[in-house]
Amino acid sequence: MLDQYTLDIVEWLEVLPVGSIYLAFVLIAYLENVLPPVPGDILVVFAGYLAADGILNFSAVWVMATVASVFGFMTMYYIGSKWGGGIREQRSRYWMFRYIDFKYMTRAQGWMNRWGQGVVMANRFLAGTRSVISLMAGITHMNVRRTILSSAFSSLLWNFLLLGAGWIVNENWEMIGTYLSIYSWVILAIMAIFIGYKLKAARLKRIQRKRQDG
Repeated sequence: MLDQYTLDIVEWLEVLPVGSIYLAFVLIAYLENVLPPVPGDILVVFAGYLAADGILNFSAVWVMATVASVFGFMTMYYIGSKWGGGIREQRSRYWMFRYIDFKYMTRAQGWMNRWGQGVVMANRFLAGTRSVISLMAGITHMNVRRTILSSAFSSLLWNFLLLGAGWIVNENWEMIGTYLSIYSWVILAIMAIFIGYKLKAARLKRIQRKRQDG
């Protein structure tokens, strides 16, 4: 079941001229990377339904949404590279930072140090951490060209899957929202378990070293 906020956006999209719908999806794809509360994923699924219905062109939406997603990612990258670790202190000053879940910052930094561009390539599939990953990519000053390519790869694949899902289920596109919600929780649970495992392993290593030194 979709929330009222998302349904209101869908109703707004349905009354727009075709050209304006394309522009709206570009804006949504961009803002979803900058302002996490924007429900970008399910709206891309809705775009897939509109493409199946002949209202939009599948390839056009796919490319436009991907380009907008990359611009959104690189916007946060720029912010991260400009303010660095001081972003937390800017939270009360800039309202857009209030929507970012900073509890993932330390974790994201660990991911960057370990997997580098692999994290950026997977960012679209890591629910709840996208804005944090783009910020951390900027904070750690990852190679700009490689970051753009990695972000584009991630967005191309993710948007294709979402558009394809909307195309396939057609008028039942809203049901994908339930699966996306479940997917988000599953991914977060897997991440929590993995991080817990790594922390425990690191702790055991420290204990073993102390015993060996002793």
